[in-house]
Parts: sequence; C-alpha cells; structure tokens
Amino acid sequence: MKKVTSEKWVIWALLIATFLTAIEGTIVSTAMPVIVKDLGGSELYTWVISVYLLAMVIGTPVFGKMADLYGRKLMFTLGVIIFLAGSMLSGLAQTMEQLVWFRAIQGIGAGALTTIPFTIIGDVFAFEQRAKIQGMISSVWGISGIIGPLAGGFIVDYISWRWIFFMNLPFGIVSLILLWVSLHEHLEKKKQIIDYPGIFTFAISMTSFLYALTMLKEENGLTGSIMLLLAVAVAGMALFFWIEKNSKEPMLPLSLFKNKLLSVANTAGFLFGFILVTVTFYIPLWVQGVSQLNATLSGISMLPMSITWPVAAMLSGRWLAKTPIGKIAVTGIFFVVAGTFGLTFMKEDTTIAFMMIMTAIMGAGFGLALTAFTVAVQSAVEWRLRGAAMGTFNLLRNLGQAIGIAVSGLWLSEELYGHALAQSLHTVFIILVILAVAALLTGSLLLGKNALSLSTEEN
Repeated sequence: MKKVTSEKWVIWALLIATFLTAIEGTIVSTAMPVIVKDLGGSELYTWVISVYLLAMVIGTPVFGKMADLYGRKLMFTLGVIIFLAGSMLSGLAQTMEQLVWFRAIQGIGAGALTTIPFTIIGDVFAFEQRAKIQGMISSVWGISGIIGPLAGGFIVDYISWRWIFFMNLPFGIVSLILLWVSLHEHLEKKKQIIDYPGIFTFAISMTSFLYALTMLKEENGLTGSIMLLLAVAVAGMALFFWIEKNSKEPMLPLSLFKNKLLSVANTAGFLFGFILVTVTFYIPLWVQGVSQLNATLSGISMLPMSITWPVAAMLSGRWLAKTPIGKIAVTGIFFVVAGTFGLTFMKEDTTIAFMMIMTAIMGAGFGLALTAFTVAVQSAVEWRLRGAAMGTFNLLRNLGQAIGIAVSGLWLSEELYGHALAQSLHTVFIILVILAVAALLTGSLLLGKNALSLSTEEN
C-alpha cells in the first residue's frame, strides 16, 4: 500500500476523531444521574454504559481487520457515520430503552474511532515520530477530560443532557473532511476474504457473556437463563478460536498472541480498561450520590486526571527512544496502584480535593503506561497486521471496560444515594486495587525490554 499524505491535516483529523471518543466517557458519566431522573429506568443505569462498551468491543477488531482489507480511509469514514448516527439518535431518545439501543449504534462506530487512528499513525509516521504523535493523541484525551466533565456538568445543569450527544455532530463532520482531503490510499485490487463466521460467533459469545453478567444482579444469583447464556458464551468462544485458527483471513490472527510484547500489552490493557471505566463512572456517582453535590463538581473531581494524563503521555513519548518500555510501563502502573489504593480510604465526608489528588495520580500512571504500550503495539508488527494488532489491543482494553462496568455493577447499590451507595462503591474500589496490582505484575514481565529494539521494525 502506497500513500500520499498531508501529515498535518491527517494529524488534525485523527485528533478530532479521538476527541469524539475521549469526551464520550467523561461527559456521559457526568450526565447519567440526571438522565435517569429524566427518563426513569434506573435499573438500566449500567446498561446505558455497558451496551455502548459491548458494541465497541465487537466493532473494534472488526474495523481493525476490515481496515487491513479495504483501507483505513473507507473504514474510518464508515465508523464516523455510524457513531454520529448513534449520537443523534441518543440525543432524541424518549425512554431509557431507546437510549440503550441508540448507544449500541454509537458504540459500533466508536469501535472504528478507537482503533483506526492508531493504525494510521503506524502507517504514516516513522517509529521516532510515533511516540510524539501518540503524546499528542493522549493530550487530546486530557483536553477532552477537562472539557468533558465541565461541559457535561454545565450542559446538564443549565441546558439539557441531550446536547452532550448532539455536540458530537460538527466534530465528526470536520474530522471526515480533513481525512478525505489529506490521506490518499492505493490498495491492491483483489478479492478480499471477510471472516463473517468469526465476526458472528465473536458477537454472539461476547453479547451472551456480558448479558449474563448484567443479569446476575437482577436475578440475585445463578439461574437457568444465566447458565444457558454462559454456556453459549463459552461454546461460542471455543468455536470462534477454531474458526480463527483455520481462517485464511482471520478477524483476530492468533499468531499475534505468540508475541510476548503484544501479550503483555493486551493483558495490561484489559486490566486498565476495567480500572479506568470504573473510576470514570463511579467517582462522579460518589460525588452526586454520596456527597450530594452537583454534576459540575463531579466533573471537577475528575479534572486532574485530564491534566496529568497528557503530561505523562508526552513524557513517556520522549523517554521511549532511550528508556526500556518495561521501566516506563511499570512506573506508570505503580502510580495507578497508588491512586486506586487511595480511593479505598474515601468516606462519606471525603473532600473533592482528596478525590482530585487520587485522579491526578492515576492520570499520570495511565499516561505513562498506555502510551508505552500503544507505541509498542504499533511498532511490533508489519503493515498487513498492524490494523489487526491495534484492533486486538483496543479490543482487550474495551472488553476490560465492558466487563468492568458489568462486574462492578454487581456490587452497586440499587439505592443511588447515601450510605448504602458509599458501602457498595468502597467494595468496588478494593477490587480495583487488586486489578492494579495484577497489572503491575504483568508489566514487570517487560522489564529490560528496550524500546530501541522496536525501531528496527519497518512499515
């Protein structure tokens, strides 16, 4: 594949696309308590979040592989269109049931926006530049994290929660225009093989598994229906791996898991996804439900993470050329362990300032570690596998988020205010510490692995 690009506009297109998905988590988490008050259906609180993540989990590897087959540009465009359609419909939702379905559409599109930009970075830029561009992408997460909670709180308090979805439309359109005028792809004209059986079995097994987790709380234990769903999930996943092993163009090439660096990055990404989504959605819930403060202050509690994350990401990008990946990753994960441990000390009278300190620490950790892992994945494989590799990495991270919100929801009190909520969230924070320690042990497997060795990988 040969490309003629205007690098500046490609970067801007990817930054705006990243902004769309980055702002989605913080702005929706800030608005959720108010959305439930308006539409009712508090029993669907976690479904609004988990169905989006589930759809993103399914869409991520599919778009990653399709980008390898049909080009980054076409699949990026399709993803943006689907994402914007879901955003518009979500803003028009009249019931929680409708919102859940429309968020699923939005999540499918998000699967493309969380994967293809990183694949394009690996295509367009040399290794030495990738770390710098990754730092810029991470800074967008920081800017989005600053704007998201504050804008979300303001929109919810003074306008309408519906505009947190409508505001995606102009950004998506601008991103599409910039990419189409700046990125030119020349693909071989040959018949492409699409792994439809793999896509179908993966979607069925993941949906069954996450639906079973969600039903666990509703049914207060294992029931026949839940056992059936789990059986379908296990059988479907076994069939999926068999299909991938024998497919000419597997959606998820199993050969990727033979690479130690990719395996460690994927495992850590899964654990980080679990931790990040739980912190992002439940600290605002603590502020509004336990501390009884408004949506704007719940956004402010998350603000420091949005500052320290991009700063740490840029530092990580600079250090990657001369510092072992394992050292950067372990340092970052250590900060995440410290931040989650601090959350376990929160009480009903805990101040916003304390929460801000903890989110600042965790933001630094995510910025250091995820930047190192992302650049490593981009550089560890050749062009024809880069989309699939990034798709797999983002799949595991998104899957961690989807499972995280479903599993943590098992401990979430049905009473979204007061002492009962505080107790349930305290249990969730203890679980996060355990997962952070597991990530630390996983990352330590890369100690001594030097990032410079990856620079020999060519496009």
